[in-house]
Amino acid sequence: MPIPPYIAGLRSLVGHELLWLPGVTVVVRDDVGRHLMARRRDTGRWALISGIVDPGEEPAVAAAREVAEETCVDVVVQQLAAVSTTPEMAYPNGDRSVYLDLLFTARPVSREAVEAAAVGDDENLEVGWFAPDALPGDLMASSRFRLGLLERFETGGSGAAVFSTT
Repeated sequence: MPIPPYIAGLRSLVGHELLWLPGVTVVVRDDVGRHLMARRRDTGRWALISGIVDPGEEPAVAAAREVAEETCVDVVVQQLAAVSTTPEMAYPNGDRSVYLDLLFTARPVSREAVEAAAVGDDENLEVGWFAPDALPGDLMASSRFRLGLLERFETGGSGAAVFSTT
């Protein structure tokens, strides 16, 4: 996984110490309700699209950017569905991070955008659209958790983002 330059700069100062980082995850659904997902290169497992917010970048802009970079699909970000934190993550190089994750919903800008889905970077092996009742068996636990948060958001009725209580 490429490390953003500003994080590499921080790492040069703090080494492998724990970093608190803002992240986004995006549930992209097409007109028939299928979810856009990517098979990650680092784990070989399927996941929702996610990434790190750059310094000064609006989170919704980061969400759309990550989807375009990873899947070649242009999207319109619709709603902030949930706010949560991840458990501490330890990477093979020794780096440690915790993410404040903002879960957004989005839709492709057009039918052509749906058809354009393809691997757009070196972080993923493949991309695909999945019906909610036919999600990949090897879906990452973090994506299942976020889909649960999305369900809470959509059935809650208030229109306000939900917060993780785990």
